[in-house]
Amino acid sequence: MSVWSQARALARSTPPKRNRYIDFLRACAILVVVIGHWLAAAPYASEEGLTIVRMLGVAPWLHGLTWALQVMPVFFIVGGYANGASWEAALRDHVPYRSWLHARLVRLMAPVVPLLLVWAGMCIVAGLAGAEPALIQNASRLALIPTWFLAVYLLVVLLVPLTHAAWRRYGLASFWLPVSVAILVDALAFGRGFAMLRWTNYVFVWIAVHQLGYLWRSQRADDPPLALGWCLGGLSFLVFLVLVANYPIAMLTVPGAEFSNTRPPTVALVALAALQFGIVVLFQQPLRRWLRRPIPWTATVLLNGSIMTVFLWHSTVQVLAIGSAYALGGVGLTWTPGSAVWWATRPLWIGAMLVMLLPFVALFARYERGSRRVQGAGPSQGRQIAGALLACLGIGLLAGGGMSSPDVPWVRSWPLFAGLAGLALMLAHSHRVGVARQH
Repeated sequence: MSVWSQARALARSTPPKRNRYIDFLRACAILVVVIGHWLAAAPYASEEGLTIVRMLGVAPWLHGLTWALQVMPVFFIVGGYANGASWEAALRDHVPYRSWLHARLVRLMAPVVPLLLVWAGMCIVAGLAGAEPALIQNASRLALIPTWFLAVYLLVVLLVPLTHAAWRRYGLASFWLPVSVAILVDALAFGRGFAMLRWTNYVFVWIAVHQLGYLWRSQRADDPPLALGWCLGGLSFLVFLVLVANYPIAMLTVPGAEFSNTRPPTVALVALAALQFGIVVLFQQPLRRWLRRPIPWTATVLLNGSIMTVFLWHSTVQVLAIGSAYALGGVGLTWTPGSAVWWATRPLWIGAMLVMLLPFVALFARYERGSRRVQGAGPSQGRQIAGALLACLGIGLLAGGGMSSPDVPWVRSWPLFAGLAGLALMLAHSHRVGVARQH
């Protein structure tokens, strides 16, 4: 049976009550992330050697487009919706937090294990072969950048019982409180020089965005005028921050900029999230009707079946594509990034990497699919939380600094150990169960 036929069979068995729009948004966001990453880092081979040009640094006209290309708010909004639905079901069925958390963590983090192990092995082999530590660091950092999202999202998942309880009791006030704290953090960081405070906004900004998922699930914003209000409110606040408060236009990190709206996040991302939230809600009815058709829903099911695998491995494919092209004499790497010929050849570049991604999906998607079939309560609640926090620390450090450095020629053992140890604590006692055949 072909892959498409398998996806079509799963699509036909979709429960009528499933919100297909959630899966569609997740799939679209992944495609934007993958193609965006493949375009944002442009390899360029010259007489001086190979350099990675950041397109936002050489093409300022792209900065405004990042309002559409920065889709992490969509991920957290969708995550809030899905986590709210899952936690409400757990409360209804009297499933303890320990069991609920185990299922969520296994599904989210099991596919990360092979990624870290493969890159640790590649870095050791490269070090033994005499590769420059800086080259190993840059390659591994480029490959592991997507995992920063998981480090932050893990924290948000841990707090779901608290954030959901706050939503049920206080409603939109549970959104405005972290927004207010994020504004205060920005004010103290930029106005008073407390720059280190900005890192706390990884929590306040993304928790605020996650609360919008609860709002969406409650259907309190479904009326078109309300959804339009979120659009206009988010857009107005975003324009104010950029034009009056001197926040950067770009919603992604720009090389050489004084500061970034994303690393660490600023309140501008909350404004962008409000804008995107309104758009998502405005278009949900026509798109939900469209997703009842077999072809678009089958395509959505197909991509969602290996969505984490695509997300985790697409940057590894990019690194291997760059390395292979450079080893072949710089084929396809000699056009100046941003030039007409460079843009004209991007479809070929993206198509080549899509082809290269397929065997990775075929090889590693099994870890993602297997993580969806777990049973049992898993480790103790405290052990899971400790493991998640340790994994957050290790994965965050690896995403930010890579697996090697000039001072550590092969692998940075502490971040790698922290990440793997945290994953081991979380994923222990994960028992797969078979899926009953549907007739």
